[in-house]
Amino acid sequence: MSLLRRLFNQKFKSKDKADSAQKSDKSSYYPEKQLPADENFMLNFKNNGGKFIYCENWEEVMEMFDNILLENDWYEKDVFCYNEKLRDKFDGFNLKFGTNPDSSFFLLTCESLIARTGAIMLSSNQIKEKKLEALPHHFVIVATTSQIVETISEGLRVINNRQSGSIPSNITTIRHFKELEENDFLTYGSSTKNLYLLLLEDL
Repeated sequence: MSLLRRLFNQKFKSKDKADSAQKSDKSSYYPEKQLPADENFMLNFKNNGGKFIYCENWEEVMEMFDNILLENDWYEKDVFCYNEKLRDKFDGFNLKFGTNPDSSFFLLTCESLIARTGAIMLSSNQIKEKKLEALPHHFVIVATTSQIVETISEGLRVINNRQSGSIPSNITTIRHFKELEENDFLTYGSSTKNLYLLLLEDL
């Protein structure tokens, strides 16, 4: 994937310089090159204030999760988590799993990652029928690179195809992961979350 190459292949440094030199030779009317979906998502997600952590395998996921706990002093704390598979995966971290909204953080998966806006698509599969503001302020989301889609419409199609006609309720997107400007009317009614994304490579 382009994201993997950009993160781990040093040859991109020289390639980027060559690309920029070549771009300067082109007309200003030349159409702008569209970023690949994974790279576009990463940039938009980070611009939204999200904390992005790329992991090549489950061992790295565990290591980065441990770092998140250490950074926030979340060891032996209550964790909001509906997902039994995640509870089993992270059982060795001495956490107290439950559904108390006053928990230190919310551990969950997601439906899709929206490249065009850097948003996270959720549904009742992850949050039941709760509103975002009724959930803990801190989110730790475990997702995979195959969940990256270009648009919300594509994300909805993925849900429809996966559920075979039984569409989950409470489908929503969360986009703001930093404090919102009080005078920004475009974000009125949005719920801000401090969000860590553990993105596992699976392509």
